[in-house]
Amino acid sequence: MSQTFSRIDQLAQFVGQTVTVRGWVSHLRSSGKVAFIVMRDGSATPLQCVLVKKQMPEEDWARFAALTLESSLAVTGEVRADDRAPGGYELGASALAIIGASPLDYPIQPKEHGIDFLLDNRHLWLRSPRQVAIARVRHEVEQAIHDFFYERGFLHVDTPILTASQGERSGLFSTEYFDEGMAYLAQTGQLYGEAAAAAFGRIYTFGPTFRAEKSKTRRHLTEFWMIEPEMAWYDQAMNQDLQEEFVCYLVERCLTRRAAELKELERDISKLETVKAPFPRIPYTEAVEILQKKGSNITWGDDLGAEDEALLVADYDRPVFVCNYPKEAKAFYMKENPDDPRTVLCADLLAHEGYGEMIGGSQREDDHDKLVARIQHEGLPMEAYGWYLDLRKYGTFVHSGFGLGLERTVAWICGVQHIRECIAFPRMMHRVRP
Repeated sequence: MSQTFSRIDQLAQFVGQTVTVRGWVSHLRSSGKVAFIVMRDGSATPLQCVLVKKQMPEEDWARFAALTLESSLAVTGEVRADDRAPGGYELGASALAIIGASPLDYPIQPKEHGIDFLLDNRHLWLRSPRQVAIARVRHEVEQAIHDFFYERGFLHVDTPILTASQGERSGLFSTEYFDEGMAYLAQTGQLYGEAAAAAFGRIYTFGPTFRAEKSKTRRHLTEFWMIEPEMAWYDQAMNQDLQEEFVCYLVERCLTRRAAELKELERDISKLETVKAPFPRIPYTEAVEILQKKGSNITWGDDLGAEDEALLVADYDRPVFVCNYPKEAKAFYMKENPDDPRTVLCADLLAHEGYGEMIGGSQREDDHDKLVARIQHEGLPMEAYGWYLDLRKYGTFVHSGFGLGLERTVAWICGVQHIRECIAFPRMMHRVRP
């Protein structure tokens, strides 16, 4: 008779049958003649296996004593439905095999560990229930992103990681590129996305981006993932409407499909259930006035810092747009505001609960000469942007776009205070391993 293997998330179809489940030990306990193994295989809630001494071969029962935390094993037994068991099923074990022993000195034990220790052991820390829950929420958000844009007729475009030009004001990671001089790790896929929008209408890019900023805040990584749609014929108002719809979609998706993970993370989901359109839209000038009344030292022309952002959203139960920032505080490609040339047609979407900027977006400057002037004003090398200026030379068009930071969004949905937990192997100013 051939052996039937099952993942934990498939056990419902095998109730009353004998299967073998393979995984790793999460917890062990014994009362002498009855023993319990809680094992995980990465697919679902950990499975409880019940071992009764008189119902197992003697050598298999003896193997239980050799088990340690994170040993890999295979347990064969009858699948039983049990409402009291995690996940609703347990395994009545009839055989046990140890596949890979784990020493008693497994680094991560059920006690408090410092964050540096946990990051040094990130390859093992990933196995903990909290990290598994965060990873599953991230996976759901990623899948929802693709579904959202696919359902709306957007084309997914992959843009270069190695570039010859700067897209944002922040620092660049550079490398020698054969005989071509210096190349840079991409800060954004946006400029290439604009070219793609001229070809395909509505597109989105989704990939890693890099910022060489010497920042140690809980909201910064040097390598992170960005989702960047670009839409032909969208003005800034339409751009913000899409952002509202997008964020509401992601939140609802996680509330619906990742309730168990949010419960594991002890997330107060009432803070997410209020995320409904429309979101408040506050002009930058008004935001400065509000902040000054609340005691901030901000003056007109300053960018909003983390404390200012938290102060501004404190009275809201959903994300808030801050619109039309000063031109000097934003990137060269943003379109000048015709109603106030000191500002540009842009908006930052600030998550409530103090999580800060989640999206930055703008209408792009479609006037060739104004764009040339901005590039010159910023002191950027004109030759590096020749192809980008061609987009305004050969059939310019109204277009807008935005960038959503994946890790910041996952941190907000999960209620996690530092985005270093929202990517499998975080890269920060002083951390490049494991």
